[in-house]
Amino acid sequence: MMEWDESQEFPVEVFKKLGELGLMGVLVPQEYGGSGFTYTEYVTAISELAKICGSIGLSMAAHNSLCTGHIMAFGNEAQKKKYLPKLATAEWIGAWGLTETGTGSDSGAMTTTAKKDGDHWIINGSKNFITHAISGNVAVVIVRTGEKGSKGMSAFIIERGTPGFKSGKKENKLGMRASETAELIFDNCRVHKDQMLGQEGEGFVQAMKVLDGGRISIAALSLGIAKGAFDAALKYSKEREQFGKPISHFQAISFKLADMATEIEAAELLTFMAADRKNKGLKMTKEGAFAKYYASEVSVRVSTEAVQIFGGYGYTKDFPAEKYYRDSKLCTIGEGTSEIQKLVIAREIMK
Repeated sequence: MMEWDESQEFPVEVFKKLGELGLMGVLVPQEYGGSGFTYTEYVTAISELAKICGSIGLSMAAHNSLCTGHIMAFGNEAQKKKYLPKLATAEWIGAWGLTETGTGSDSGAMTTTAKKDGDHWIINGSKNFITHAISGNVAVVIVRTGEKGSKGMSAFIIERGTPGFKSGKKENKLGMRASETAELIFDNCRVHKDQMLGQEGEGFVQAMKVLDGGRISIAALSLGIAKGAFDAALKYSKEREQFGKPISHFQAISFKLADMATEIEAAELLTFMAADRKNKGLKMTKEGAFAKYYASEVSVRVSTEAVQIFGGYGYTKDFPAEKYYRDSKLCTIGEGTSEIQKLVIAREIMK
């Protein structure tokens, strides 16, 4: 995994294997070739993968909750039958495009447009910070089909190989380096009307609902990274001796470990609470934001303390702490920053 991190290689063959295991279609019903599990199993799978490698957990989560999840939630029967079996088995890798270079959290200000031309739509513009933008076989993209604002957007399924659809710059990232992040570029990309998901003008609302579930994915990812960092730090603290005894025997270290363990437990409870509400079909906008906000911040705090417990070795690439530290930070940014989560929570509790 450090080799993938150093080279920024996206290990496609690993995701093909995950597809064989049913992990690339955890939530997809069995009738479409998926595993047919619930969010409880989904959260468990992401966190277990992320304990070992955040990049693998992130790509698995993005494929499941964003591209696949959007088609599963809002696709018609023909679209589901065409795309879900390929995505659920990882025959195809999925991407999802909302963010643009100039918009970030302000997705309502997007400038990528689609103009109607008979039975087709002509798309122009670009999307930035897109997972699997280069290796993905299909992307769900939200573009502007009408006036400015949230009611003027629509979602389209666009296959790799469609004329005018290509990948752009690959980002050179701090962490999550084996999870591919790049641009999607549309230059007079001609897409048939049958590729629209739902109705014209529903794209923004669809995207927000997809992100409600996506927040649970990132909470699970954060949880896994925190657990991995904690396990590494705990093991090291029992082995590393100073002044004639393991450093875990010193209160300065044992209290750090106690704080880390407590915060991980709280993050796990919030994450599974949100997953349970999702399973039951209950509104979980607030709970998803709770989980994503808290777990991602815990992931950063725990991985930072792990580096500290490792001391000088924590700053080297010979030990795992620095990778957890680098990977954790994205969790507070991707799929809605911590600041956006607080905004969502504040709005919900004010209602």
